[in-house]
Amino acid sequence: MFYAGFMSTLSFTALRIKDFRLLLFTRVFSMMALQAQAVIVGWQIYSLTKNPFMLGLTGLTEALPAIGCALFAGHVVDISRPHRVYFLSIGALTLNTFTLLLLAGGFIALQSHAVILAIFIGVFISGASRGFIMPASFSLLPRIVTRADISSASGWLSSGFQLATICGPAIAGLVYGGYGARAAWFLPTSLMLAGLCMLTGISDTHRRYRSEQKREPARQSIAAGWRFILHNRVLLSVMALDMFAVLFGGATAMLPAYADRVLHVGSEGLGALRAAPALGAIVSALVFAMRPFRLVRGSLLLWVITGFGISMIGFGSSNIFWVSMICLAASGAFDSVSMVMRGTLMQLLTPDAMRGRVSAVNSMFIISSNEIGAFESGLAAKLLGLVPSVIIGGIGTLVVVATTAWLSPQLRKLVVDSHQPAT
Repeated sequence: MFYAGFMSTLSFTALRIKDFRLLLFTRVFSMMALQAQAVIVGWQIYSLTKNPFMLGLTGLTEALPAIGCALFAGHVVDISRPHRVYFLSIGALTLNTFTLLLLAGGFIALQSHAVILAIFIGVFISGASRGFIMPASFSLLPRIVTRADISSASGWLSSGFQLATICGPAIAGLVYGGYGARAAWFLPTSLMLAGLCMLTGISDTHRRYRSEQKREPARQSIAAGWRFILHNRVLLSVMALDMFAVLFGGATAMLPAYADRVLHVGSEGLGALRAAPALGAIVSALVFAMRPFRLVRGSLLLWVITGFGISMIGFGSSNIFWVSMICLAASGAFDSVSMVMRGTLMQLLTPDAMRGRVSAVNSMFIISSNEIGAFESGLAAKLLGLVPSVIIGGIGTLVVVATTAWLSPQLRKLVVDSHQPAT
């Protein structure tokens, strides 16, 4: 009886929709490719330079074009067909990854400095392409699932992202350690191609969808998106909270140096470290996918990000591999809950005509936290030392949460019912 009652509360509605499954698989394959590519790029750059600052510089190289394109990407998505924008972006990433296979994989002989240059150019192109992906996929989702299923769908998408984060780095680290860069670069290339194939299967109705809202000039359209966010204190607080918390607390870019200098585990251990946050994240994401939020509370979001900061302080303080893995797994679990809550709030609080532009602005915040955060981590490691930079970053996350809670009482008191129609 208990089992039957429990199973009856689980939500699999979104997974029964073919187009959502294809969207999910597109996300899994493409993100697995990007995560594998990040491990390969990180280890290859570090192997060639032995400089943690160069690891941070790869993050900055990806962030700048992504942020620059995101300014325009939301407008493009809102006046175009989101599926087409998504397809072209994944296609560009596929071609870019194949080029890196040839150059960084050694099929075309280059000297070390030329390989480094080719990798940085590839990372730059990847950033530009990724600037369009989030607004396009964000706009597609509410066309495919109902408002009541947004929380569940966000959970499944987060689970897919975490699965990609587990498998991509772990497999890439093992392949790189066992067979070298040439074999490793085949992985992201084939995965990106698989994602492109999944996206072609989405039904014609969603492929042809285009907003019927009045077209504005690009400058007015972009300005309107920013005005909407700046006047919506809850959305602005949610975006800023995530950006600054991860900007200070994220340590992913420093994992190659941690694997080498602190934990002494090599490229195979690096793959495990990159996958560890997802081990915790996928469990929590699956829980909220099958038992989605009906009420989304801002106060819970603040506590969840506090847990993330504490986990990163624990990771920075450890020099034992299994302890570091546990701390990273805990950080992933907290970050996954935060991701599901933020994704749900963004969908529920954004009108259809604004989805591309709002998501584009949000992607700028996320890119700033992840890629510019990688640069900040590299700079902090150079100035403060590797271990102190991670610990201080975790403390910075706690300060960000406390400051947000103080400055945004609207977020502390926020309660959104996903089953109520949009107002």
